[in-house]
Amino acid sequence: MSYEVKKQGGSQVQITVTVKPDEYAQDMKTAAQRISQNANIKGFRKGKAPYDVVVREFGEMGILQEALQSILRHSYHTAVVKENLDIIGTPDIKVEKMAPGNDLVYVATVALLPEVKLADVSKIKVKKEVRTVEDKEIDETLDALRGMQAEEIKKDGKATDQDKLVIDMNMFHEKVPVEGGQSKDYQVYLSEKHYIPGFNEKLIGAKAGDDLTFTLEFPKEHYQKHLAGRKIDFEVKVKEVFERKLPELNEEFAKKLGQKSVKELKELLMKNKQAEEEQKAEQKVEIEMLDAMIEKSSFEDIPEVLINHEKEKMFNELRRDLEKHGVTLEQYLMDIKKKEDELLKDFTEQATKRAKAALISREIAKEHKITADESEIEEELKKVRDMYKDHPQWAEYKEHFDRIEVKETIATTIQNRKVIAWLKSQVLGEVKTDQKKEKSTAGKKETKKK
Repeated sequence: MSYEVKKQGGSQVQITVTVKPDEYAQDMKTAAQRISQNANIKGFRKGKAPYDVVVREFGEMGILQEALQSILRHSYHTAVVKENLDIIGTPDIKVEKMAPGNDLVYVATVALLPEVKLADVSKIKVKKEVRTVEDKEIDETLDALRGMQAEEIKKDGKATDQDKLVIDMNMFHEKVPVEGGQSKDYQVYLSEKHYIPGFNEKLIGAKAGDDLTFTLEFPKEHYQKHLAGRKIDFEVKVKEVFERKLPELNEEFAKKLGQKSVKELKELLMKNKQAEEEQKAEQKVEIEMLDAMIEKSSFEDIPEVLINHEKEKMFNELRRDLEKHGVTLEQYLMDIKKKEDELLKDFTEQATKRAKAALISREIAKEHKITADESEIEEELKKVRDMYKDHPQWAEYKEHFDRIEVKETIATTIQNRKVIAWLKSQVLGEVKTDQKKEKSTAGKKETKKK
């Protein structure tokens, strides 16, 4: 294997790597074995087909494509270690030559750790404020829990603000149907807030069989960008009205939820909600600390590849969040009237900020020798393995978890958590239980020495 390293602007290097056929021969054999394990090859049990048979069935190019990630991973890691490069983030790899029996050539562009001059932590001032949960919030939660167990009885009379309606709905903007604004057998709970402000109020007093038409103006900050600030016309057909009888708030209700009494149920809800507020306050403090550190620290040029990596992470986070709400990325892009590259460009400022936060965390860890212990990494890996061990594709996942980069990612995550804990100890004076134990043990050792 040979390689050439070229320094670029913006704290980046370009590594051109050439891997000869005999150097990736073992990767080809391993890849053929994987293909054999997952494919039905006539005359052979899974995983037992010889290499030449797999070649005949899938072609050498197919095997090389299967082996590619392994070849890239090993050769890239070798070059980085030999050159003692202080890299950060995932490399951007472009394969330039790839053909069976020939040299495999690729170019990896990777960010080098830029120099960071950390802010004086002692001058970072952040205050932790935990909101106190009010009793009325617990009452609202109890009402919601009772609502989940409500008995629903069809009625002929007018709907009250406690009833449920089943409707067909059509939405129009300037007489044109709104995309995604048609619903059949849509259930509306009039006692709960609707995502369209003012919608429920228009349905109070309606009866089964009624046809309603009305107009509502969506708030300018509404999450559906194609509707925000617009006047939308509604056509609603009321199909059914149900009276909802909520169960009594008594000991029997509390026992159904695993508590001995209403008092214990309220105490549990209060405890859980207060814990949520504590968590929110913790998250707010962490964000404010990092924001202050970013503002008061100084940085060399942030590598473009590092910013692009953060953009990609943000993009995937957005996609997952949209999918949770039943919205496709394509629909979202149509709603905001932007293309994918335009959306990524919008991420630049936040991605740069996230990249700086990662650099600060790494620099603090380096200065204060904060690391992830091997036992902590293994414990975290075990949790992940346990989550997937019963999955049908466990064999494939298991191989993924054994990769060095997965271990490195977990180590970085643990290290970042420790850095945040250290920052809190400096800024807020908070000392975690395990830190107290360490100090206590150290104190006893000093006493014994004396």
